[in-house]
Amino acid sequence: MNILALICARGGSKRLPGKNIKMLGGRPLIQWSIEAALSVPEITNILISTDDEDIANTARKCGISVPWLRPPELATDSASSVDVAIHALDYFEREHGELDGLILLQPTSPFRKPSSIKNAINIFCKQNKRPVVSVSKVKSHPMWCFEVNDNMMSPFIPGDGASTRYQDLPAAYSLNGLLYLISPARLRTEKSFIGDDCIPTICEDMIEAIDIDSEWDWQCAEKAVEFLSDRN
Repeated sequence: MNILALICARGGSKRLPGKNIKMLGGRPLIQWSIEAALSVPEITNILISTDDEDIANTARKCGISVPWLRPPELATDSASSVDVAIHALDYFEREHGELDGLILLQPTSPFRKPSSIKNAINIFCKQNKRPVVSVSKVKSHPMWCFEVNDNMMSPFIPGDGASTRYQDLPAAYSLNGLLYLISPARLRTEKSFIGDDCIPTICEDMIEAIDIDSEWDWQCAEKAVEFLSDRN
């Protein structure tokens, strides 16, 4: 099985400037994902897609190929991860031959365990290359959520879920951004990492599921590094 790990790291970040090379636990943020990918033998190649020379140089210092900088049209706030991934796929398969799978590892999930990557690839192989995504239990159950219009609340999901004890509600899960694994053919055809037959891999570890998007998330990540250091 020929699996490419793609790490997409755009230079621009309005909510947390420079986050992809911001130091976390003594390492640039992107290095956490690079090291996780390097420790998984099932991953045959790693490719960085970035528009930023500083990010590219950081990745190169980790021994990772950064053969080009992402074109400007794929480095905007509106550029989709699918378009970025297909651009990287087109380059890689043109230069190195066909892939069986592409696993997207976002650098904003620094606590991703190699075992989680291996488990996703194992599922992907056993299930005839169906898409695999990582999910976690939601912090706020959708049956406890409301819409607010004209100062009036109405249940987001009709019913009496708001009066039901949390432990009596059905388990609900959301995407956590940890990983997305799909075949190139499916990605190009469906233009999505999530198909109707997508298989979830459930992340039970709250620290592993941390996704950094804001200053608050960064503070949580720093506390997580301290916690993990003390535990070890």
